[in-house]
Formats: sequence, structure tokens, C-alpha cells
Amino acid sequence: MLAEPTSLLDRPRPSPPLDWLTLTDAFEIACMVRCTPPPAADVRRLDPGPHRGGIAEFNREDAAHRMRQLLGRLDVPVQHELTTGGLRRRYELHRLAVPPQHRAAYANLLTTGWRQGRRELLGGPFPGASAARRLWRPRLAAAAWRAALLAGGRHVRRHCLGIRLADRDLAAVLVRSAALLEVPAALRPGAGCLLVIVPNGEHRTRITESAELAAAG
Repeated sequence: MLAEPTSLLDRPRPSPPLDWLTLTDAFEIACMVRCTPPPAADVRRLDPGPHRGGIAEFNREDAAHRMRQLLGRLDVPVQHELTTGGLRRRYELHRLAVPPQHRAAYANLLTTGWRQGRRELLGGPFPGASAARRLWRPRLAAAAWRAALLAGGRHVRRHCLGIRLADRDLAAVLVRSAALLEVPAALRPGAGCLLVIVPNGEHRTRITESAELAAAG
């Protein structure tokens, strides 16, 4: 039987806070992964947590490309496999896998990025917030929506744009992120999922343009 820690020095220390640029990239990756279900073939052997053993699968090439771009900026290597299938309706499945020797660093980035980013977006208001916080919180909000627009299930109707999600925490983050971007958003139950809905027109345009502008920066 392992001995319990005898002092505070023996206990695991939390990861230090990420700088704003690293945080935004890591948070966007964590949101992208939370938008997708776990890879069916690997459910039994994946590690728990948002990192899912370093594996993510997307049905859109632009989502896979974006995640590769973000991981490259964070110095995390990744392997990209493409599978195609279907008869009348062809489909593509983009599977990204972080090599085993880099998965601990990847998991730490996603865990820290998600916790820190979620706290920044759901917390507040922050009296006397620094200029950096006032600048970067909207960028975090745009990163969350960019991830959802790329990797989430779109629910497009004449009057609204919706994102289908299974992750309740991410849905709450998207609603709060929309508010930071001065866009009204609603959370509604869907068939086996949650729907985050933004009205069409100027509000949808603001969301999409915020995500695109942030991506180009």
C-alpha cells in the first residue's frame, strides 16, 4: 500500500498559469476536442480527461488543419491519417494522433488551457482588470467559437445558426463567449444534445467575423 503524502511538499503541484498567447491556442484545441465524440475504436483504452489519449477525429479537413496549426505553434508533434469511405455519400475522417512520448505534455496543455480559459470566460466581471485581460478575454471567446464552428455539429436554420454539442460545460462557455462578443445566444435542449443558438443577421455575422479575424491574427 502506498504511503499518503506526509507534507504539502509531497503533493502534486498544479501547473503554472499559461501566458495569454499559449492559453488561447491550448484553449482552442481543448474546445475543438470537446466538440467531437471520443473515437469509437479507442473508447476502452483512451485515457480519461479532455485529451483522450492524444487522439482526435474530425470529419472536416479545415478542422484537422487548424488543430495541426495550433499544435505546431505549441511545439507538439502530431500524426495525421486520412480515411475515406461510403458509397453514394463519400466521407472523410481525419484522425490526429500525438506520439506517445509527447502525450503527457499535450494532456497538460489541454487540461491547463481548458481550466484557465473556462475560468477567464465564466468568471468576472473583474474590477480593475488589466489591459491584457481586457484584450485577451474577447480573443478567448473568439477562439471558443472558432473551435465550435470548425468542429461542432452545425444546425443551420432560416432564423438562426446553431451548434450541436454533447458537452454542457462547453455550451455554457459558448453562451458566455457570445455575450463577450456582444452577441445574444441561447441554450436549448436538442435530440440527444444541446443547441447553442445565435440569431441570423448581424449577430451571426459578428460571431463568424470575430472568429475569422482572430484566426488571421
